Amino acid sequence: MKYTYTAVFTPTEDGTEFYARVPDLPGCITTGDDLDDAIDQITDAASGWLCVAEDEGMPIAPPTPQPQVKHDANAVCTLIRVDTLAYRAATDTRSVRKNVSLPAWMAEMADKRRINCSQVLQEGLRERLGVR
Repeated sequence: MKYTYTAVFTPTEDGTEFYARVPDLPGCITTGDDLDDAIDQITDAASGWLCVAEDEGMPIAPPTPQPQVKHDANAVCTLIRVDTLAYRAATDTRSVRKNVSLPAWMAEMADKRRINCSQVLQEGLRERLGVR
């Protein structure tokens, strides 16, 4: 799934770091060494938060319109985009064994041509799921 939320970035008092949060995702907070790092960190945190919510069947709040997001006067608000399918593909690289059934002729031809059926299945599923 793809999501777009407003993230709020508040500089520390000495300006050396940024606190980052996504108000619509309770507990989704992090810090960054600078604004660019904070954007990367909160995008990663939101990706993890949303993956857990999807997996656990938790409600996922719709994004609050940016003008309605409450923030301090010195904070920076920006949109972040999260793609949980892409995040899962990049971070969950475990292999899981699946049994599949193929017609005998197809299995024999694939073996003769040295086609890796697991690789073909993965490529097909990536295409079908819209994941690169």
